Amino acid sequence: ELPAWFPASAARRKNPCTDRMMPEGAGDLALAFEQLKARLAAEGLFDAAHKKPLPRFPKRIGIVTSISGAVLRDIYHVSKRRWPSVQLVLKPVLVQGEEAAAQIAKAIAFFNEKYPVDVLIVGRGGGSMEDLWAFNDERVARAIFASEIPVVSAVGHEPDVTISDFVADVRAATPSNAAELVAPDQNDLRAYLLTAQKRMAQAMQKQVKLDRKMLDGLKSRRVLQSPINYVNERRLLLDHSAQRLGAAMQRNQEAQKRRFIHLTAKLDALSPLKVLARGYSVVLTEDGRVVQRAEQVSVGQQVTVKLSEGSITASVLGTQEERHGKEITEL
Repeated sequence: ELPAWFPASAARRKNPCTDRMMPEGAGDLALAFEQLKARLAAEGLFDAAHKKPLPRFPKRIGIVTSISGAVLRDIYHVSKRRWPSVQLVLKPVLVQGEEAAAQIAKAIAFFNEKYPVDVLIVGRGGGSMEDLWAFNDERVARAIFASEIPVVSAVGHEPDVTISDFVADVRAATPSNAAELVAPDQNDLRAYLLTAQKRMAQAMQKQVKLDRKMLDGLKSRRVLQSPINYVNERRLLLDHSAQRLGAAMQRNQEAQKRRFIHLTAKLDALSPLKVLARGYSVVLTEDGRVVQRAEQVSVGQQVTVKLSEGSITASVLGTQEERHGKEITEL
């Protein structure tokens, strides 16, 4: 009985070399590949948004492949050469045949559920399209997509392309290339650390030189050579500031004095006493009001006439008012 993943329309024949049934021609497999690829792409299984980054320094790498063959050996040698401390964990599966796809999907789920690792390599060596067909199975594709662990697809050689390559977080050209992608190169890291060490040493030397230069500059300052010099400098600065402040206060005082004298002169010029000194007088009523108009007093009323020197008490004998240019006398 043929696997369920063979296209139903494919004509089957007996292969005399391998003694197993094969599709007659790769056309039906290619059609099935394109149909599944289109359907999974439409569901978003290939979207870059779902791709997970690979860990930079993995401690444990999971491998899903056959226990026999050169794939496991290549991954082991490349990984250990590049990163000797890494732990490799193999979950052996069939990579070809009717049960291969189910075993691969279960192995991926096993690592996610029971034996967590930092990254997974899922793959096999090269072969025909029929040989690689397990990695075109929808169950494998969905297991890779559901994996919480980053998955590297390493199926066949560079020209070989499978559905697993599209779903995986990273596609490797070969299993050896997959090991190079997941295992950092200790030589590169060592060179990076040496370069970083040199740069740090140079930066420290530069900083020490700058600090020493600044310290020498401070040592040469007069204030540090003799603290009393600093006190004397500050005393001179204080004296100078006091002189400037005193001079400013003196200038301000003189300016205010000149202003006071000016205002006093103006006020004195407007003083009633000046008017009285010129022979004028001021007439006041008994209640002290200044008489400005004749109508403010009446005949017989006593008034006080204030002179520049002394005053006179008088009685009003009569008044004269000017109305519309005419003088009116009241007796």
